[in-house]
Amino acid sequence: MKIGLYFGTFNPIHIGHLIIANHMAEHSDLDQIWMVVTPHNPHKKKNTLLDDYHRLEMVHLATENFPKIQPSDIEFKLTQPNYTVNTLAHLQEKFPKYKFSLIMGEDNLNSLHKWKNYEVILNNHNIYVYPRLNSGELDEQFVNHPKIHRVGAPVIELSSTFIRESIKNDKNVAPMLPNKVWEYVEHNLFYKK
Repeated sequence: MKIGLYFGTFNPIHIGHLIIANHMAEHSDLDQIWMVVTPHNPHKKKNTLLDDYHRLEMVHLATENFPKIQPSDIEFKLTQPNYTVNTLAHLQEKFPKYKFSLIMGEDNLNSLHKWKNYEVILNNHNIYVYPRLNSGELDEQFVNHPKIHRVGAPVIELSSTFIRESIKNDKNVAPMLPNKVWEYVEHNLFYKK
């Protein structure tokens, strides 16, 4: 089985995340998409990052009607800070019959060469890239790389930061969040201050 790993803090998960994940599930050769919730880095200031399990719960609520999209808390159990190369090694060991790939925006692909052991990732895993506006010039080594697959997903310019700021300023962001996520955020008064 081919699994696409879509990493994020999902603080909160929004319809843009779901559109990308569903597009990858339906319009690529990936069988499933795992939404990997990135835990809070203990060395960073918390700011507006919700507790890991609240963010995981929102991903559960957002994906419950999408059988090809699964929430994952795999990084909660790994040593901090989390490096993608370590997460991939752990998953490959735990699920030897699965083939794991990464899903990322073009903006992240531009900084891939700064990731820990990025060559190991590229040698062993495919990367599915969705378009982003203003992603800049692509590093030459990634232009025609056989492990990098561009997927013509919709360009979604919606950010969790914008949603959090809007909630803080008493704006209605209901259309930007899956219904149950919106209800969860409202009920718990998240991002209000």
